[in-house]
Amino acid sequence: MASQNAPGIAAMKAAGYSAPVSPLIVFTGLLALVFSPFGVYSVGIAAITAAICQSPEAHPDKDQRWLAAAVAGIFYLLAGLFGSAITGMMAALPVSWIQMLAGLALLSTIGGSLYQALHNERERDAAVVAFLVTASGLTLVGIGSAFWGLIAGAFVTWC
Repeated sequence: MASQNAPGIAAMKAAGYSAPVSPLIVFTGLLALVFSPFGVYSVGIAAITAAICQSPEAHPDKDQRWLAAAVAGIFYLLAGLFGSAITGMMAALPVSWIQMLAGLALLSTIGGSLYQALHNERERDAAVVAFLVTASGLTLVGIGSAFWGLIAGAFVTWC
């Protein structure tokens, strides 16, 4: 949950949306609990999708960006229905093409996020440490780098 929900909420707040954190965490946790016996073990706030859907590229009017999230949800449903065909097509593409497409899709999101994280001089060191730890791919006791990046950034903030 930490790898998707925390960055998803951070992306929402960075885009200027107020996110009711506790209800969102409880709701996604309950959905995961109910649907995990059926193979839906990961229900959460999709950080990358959230960041893309709230960017100005999704819609210039901030109040209309919810349409991007609705369309993304439809595409998620279609991807679930046609997953094996999509997997076959993606497997036929060179890995470098897939990485390039992902990078292009996230370019403005990464730029905006780095600007938000680094523009406040008081929090700059914590943001850099959090970014570097997360980007390192560090895994300790089976927990991924997104979690450890948050912990490292919080530690630098409070020390």
